[in-house]
Amino acid sequence: MALHLDIHPANPQPRLLKQAAQWLNDGGLVAVPTDSSYAVVARLDDKNAADGLRRLRGLDERHHLTLLCRDLAEIGHFARVDNRQYRLLKAATPGPWTFILEATKEVPRRVSHPSRKTIGIRVPDHAVMLGLLEQMGAPLLSTTLIPKGEDDALNDAEDIRERYDHDLAAIIDAGACPHSPTTVIDLTGAEPVVVRVGRGDPATLGLA
Repeated sequence: MALHLDIHPANPQPRLLKQAAQWLNDGGLVAVPTDSSYAVVARLDDKNAADGLRRLRGLDERHHLTLLCRDLAEIGHFARVDNRQYRLLKAATPGPWTFILEATKEVPRRVSHPSRKTIGIRVPDHAVMLGLLEQMGAPLLSTTLIPKGEDDALNDAEDIRERYDHDLAAIIDAGACPHSPTTVIDLTGAEPVVVRVGRGDPATLGLA
């Protein structure tokens, strides 16, 4: 059964965040609130993490997993970012955006896209998620918590517990999240391409 942690959404208790971090360090999958629905996260350096996340979601290896980072400096360690891309990232982060970028050698091959060598990266704007990232001291591998065969992301901890109680190590309950995924923007070409419109409005970044 998954451990259920009730954490304050604006002022998360360090003791509980440390407990969640311990489950991640032990190799578990943890459901966490973000600024765009719930996500499932795991340690980036856990060899079984990517397989576990994909299995939970029913995804193949061509589906981009996402790195949740604390800030722009951390993004630069795991993705190649030029000046044009940096300006866009600076305008959008933190927030409900996922950017597809060329992965650096710091990203394990099993995590990046198998043919394109790209990775989804974002900086969430949620106190609990950022607090957990601080506890870990490193990015977390993640995917939006959308049940197999469904289109909508989950945003309620009780619903997640009913569905995934035996698949997750822990569920962080900080109240309901926005019921919308991130907006995904591919920055690997000559011009940004909006792949999916979610909670982030592309027009605020000057994109059609």
